[in-house]
Amino acid sequence: MGQAGMAEAAVRYLRSTRAPAPRPVEALPRPELRCVGEDERAPLDQAVFRSVLGLFATGVTIVTAPPVTTPDTTDTPAPAGFACQSFTSLSLDPPLVAFMVGRTSTTWPRIARAGVFCVNVLGAGQGELCRSFAVSGADKFTGVAYDAAPVSGSPRLSGAVAWIDCAIHAVHTGGDHLIVVGRVNALGTGAGDPGGPLLFHRGRFARLTEG
Repeated sequence: MGQAGMAEAAVRYLRSTRAPAPRPVEALPRPELRCVGEDERAPLDQAVFRSVLGLFATGVTIVTAPPVTTPDTTDTPAPAGFACQSFTSLSLDPPLVAFMVGRTSTTWPRIARAGVFCVNVLGAGQGELCRSFAVSGADKFTGVAYDAAPVSGSPRLSGAVAWIDCAIHAVHTGGDHLIVVGRVNALGTGAGDPGGPLLFHRGRFARLTEG
């Protein structure tokens, strides 16, 4: 399908959203992608990439999942969670969100087995909580207050400004990360922080100020 075909598909979709029985959107062709080979020079310096992209301020979340028992489990299963700034809303109909996680993450396989997760949007005063969930191998939930999200049962952290309870909808590859799409089953605001949300900018935490 060329550019004209893509445009026609988009027009048909926009028209169908106004009709009682909308027709499905035609799938667009997948782009040709190729990874840089081991014998090739990477197109960008990673340090420069981090520095430039660090100028884009983001919110900060902790993604959690309930404990899952597997056949090889010998200890009492514990909930899973990790700090994540690569989170975004994706779709209104159906309600979808997405987060990105490194392929080498040791927490992601536990979330994948659970099949569900809760995104906890952190408040400005929860920087230390974020740091504790950014480490690997520690018992991240020790001393952390939480209850169960209403649908998935994933930990819903006290003090978060918002929570989004999801089921895993799809997982896509994205270089050295995975793109996890979640279908939202429930969401709401928390007690929150009077200082607003926690932000991350240029490698450090920040907060909103009145302008």
